Amino acid sequence: MVAMSKIATGNGHGENSPYFDGWKAYETNPFHPTDRPDGVIQMGLAENQLCFDFIEKWLMKHPEASLCTAEGVNKFKETALFQDYHGMPEFRQAVAKFMGKVRGDRVKFDPDRIVMSGGATGAHEMVAFCLADPGEAFLVPTPYYPGFDRDLRWRTGVELVPVVCESNNNFKITGNALEAAYKKAQEAKLRVKGLLITNPSNPLGTILDRETLKSIVSFINEKNIHLIGDEIYAATVFMEPEFVSISEIIEEVECNHDLIHIVYSLSKDMGFPGFRVGIVYSYNDAVVSCARKMSSFGLVSSQTQHLIASMLSDDDFVENFIAESKKKLFKRHKLFTWSLSQVGICSLKSNAGLFIWMDLRKLLKEKTFEAEMDLWRVIIDEVKLNVSPGSSFHCHEPGWFRVCFANMDDNTMEIALSRIRTFMLKNNEAMVPRNKLCRRSSLKLSLSRRMDDFMSPGIMSPHSPLPQSPLVRART
Repeated sequence: MVAMSKIATGNGHGENSPYFDGWKAYETNPFHPTDRPDGVIQMGLAENQLCFDFIEKWLMKHPEASLCTAEGVNKFKETALFQDYHGMPEFRQAVAKFMGKVRGDRVKFDPDRIVMSGGATGAHEMVAFCLADPGEAFLVPTPYYPGFDRDLRWRTGVELVPVVCESNNNFKITGNALEAAYKKAQEAKLRVKGLLITNPSNPLGTILDRETLKSIVSFINEKNIHLIGDEIYAATVFMEPEFVSISEIIEEVECNHDLIHIVYSLSKDMGFPGFRVGIVYSYNDAVVSCARKMSSFGLVSSQTQHLIASMLSDDDFVENFIAESKKKLFKRHKLFTWSLSQVGICSLKSNAGLFIWMDLRKLLKEKTFEAEMDLWRVIIDEVKLNVSPGSSFHCHEPGWFRVCFANMDDNTMEIALSRIRTFMLKNNEAMVPRNKLCRRSSLKLSLSRRMDDFMSPGIMSPHSPLPQSPLVRART
């Protein structure tokens, strides 16, 4: 057999991670309400499926946005022919405007700095290729998205150095943690080229406050290293405090703008991962030029550009979509966290994202990552839920799990919650008295009284009362 390349035969893709193992368990036995009711429910996929009815209504009213309709076919030829890697002007203009709208119109984005890529995966790799050579490093606060090990390292040869963040301060990024990671990289003879932050955070579901962002900008400016801001969850912030973009901060503090780069996509905010719309927005002219050349390897299809440009150019749709998405994410998050709290499961307090950071430390037989993996296998094999263990996110403390809540319908969510409740009732030793559930201030506690609070279309306050769940009242 002819030998293959080291990249092809190596394990740089990271598929041996339990993060991907959970997906494989789901794929071999996927839940279906009638065909496979005992299958694994996918709670390891950060996907936003809560607003498709809203989007589908717009599509029905605007058939011209699709090239495959009688109303849109007159645009078919010009769209199907060659498009250069700058992207359609109307697409870049619409995306730039949408990015500003998501950030409350507090900052404007230049369409000429929009570089498209095949999803955020391609965008991250593109940035890594532009900023670092093989063997150089990026600092990344933990816990972080497992796919970064693939996206930034696999084909680029770049190294990732964890910035260790801890639960005792709600996993905040501190100056001391940044300095410690930078020093560790130097001791390992690694040249640090940048810091990658995810805001809002995946997997924490939290946002970085203004002061933390300012300290981060100060750090990278002092070290003269790049800052990559992954802001792909910017529109998923469903309650206060509001999202603050790095693009706002660099207008408030002294900073070398050539060091600032944003990765964005429509996969999470719009729920369009299949469209593979990734964006690199850099304030560095040389990076924009290089990234645009590299985008040849992962362009967004012209058909997709045409549809997205039409949709995001509709100001009323964009404004209503952002509001509707926030409302639905808030209600789902509120129901999910409250239901978990009723069976003694806490989570990190969060206000963004498509997931929660669930605390199962008290269920570990011992405080080790081996015990975390044992518990995870029980959840996969017996509870039949694909959740992602914290160790796959490089969390330095065992017992945390990411659980996605926006990638399923209401009925599937009810079944998932029922399975969790049954599992917890079987673990009586781990249960605590109801009046002591989730008392720690750093963890999410929700109280509730009325079911109609979840059904009210206007509910947006985090202090509103929550319902008495029928899943909790059942005592079978």
